Amino acid sequence: MRSDRRELLALAPLAAIAMSSRGAFAAPANRSDDTGVRWITLANGHSVWTQRRGSGATKVLLLHGGPGFSHDYMNCFADFLPQAGYEMYFYDQLGCGLSDRPNDTSLWTLPRYLDEVEEVRLALGLDQFVLVGHSWGGILGIEYALKYGSRLSAFVLSNMTASFSDFAAYTSQLKQTLPAAVRESLLALEQAGKDGSDEYGTILQRELYTRYICRLKPWPVGLTHSFEVANGTIYNEMQGPNEFVITGNLASWNRWADLPKIAVPTLVMGARFDEMNPRSIEREAQRIPSAEIFLSKTGSHLAMWDDQKNYFAALLKFLARHRS
Repeated sequence: MRSDRRELLALAPLAAIAMSSRGAFAAPANRSDDTGVRWITLANGHSVWTQRRGSGATKVLLLHGGPGFSHDYMNCFADFLPQAGYEMYFYDQLGCGLSDRPNDTSLWTLPRYLDEVEEVRLALGLDQFVLVGHSWGGILGIEYALKYGSRLSAFVLSNMTASFSDFAAYTSQLKQTLPAAVRESLLALEQAGKDGSDEYGTILQRELYTRYICRLKPWPVGLTHSFEVANGTIYNEMQGPNEFVITGNLASWNRWADLPKIAVPTLVMGARFDEMNPRSIEREAQRIPSAEIFLSKTGSHLAMWDDQKNYFAALLKFLARHRS
């Protein structure tokens, strides 16, 4: 794909920076450079990385998934939004990607991350902007739309259900679709207390993720990089060791009853082979008053990659109706 070539060129220097600056960064905070990169110092003293791509009256802020992953798997947005006249912003949440990685588990909570998003918005000077939240970023997006909806012109809720219990119930169903031998291997590791081991993770990546995360072979460079630099401490603290064992502080998160309070125009996106139940995606669109829906017929959790043409056609059509 055209996006793969762009990523190969862009990720080499980013990976080098990440490897050489894993803990603290010397880049001046709250300043931009000629690549659109801007470091934002948060109220807690830590810095997060952002990058502006393109220009235009309509601003779009992207919230990546995880928790604990990086913006890199969303690099494909830069192949579509700037060319359509939108000013978009990549952003690595604290502890993720190129942003600071403090060794403080008290930071890995939904309320603190929600405050962080608002700090980033203020620092970037965004008002009446479009918020795009994917996966865990969709949780952040729902929370932001409920608390700060007046700041938004539109909201895109991509590939995320409205409760963790719903997510866990569906991944349990997906587990049963795996070959019997794979399920037996996973069960043996679970019984041995090794559901957080590299061996367990390798099986998931080979058997579950290739079916329900991204169905492309090989995976896009940015997606592979996001897995390579993922912050497992954040993932475990907030979600748990894997998709089947939900022990993190997000386990009780549930916003089904509050979806009707989202007042901004919303595009709800999902896919047939998603880790999120397509019926739950439909239910979200029914409960949000000003919502429309896109359900990919062939894509997965990352339909932005494995059903890219249709995913971005739906997204750009929605954005065009809500230009500033």
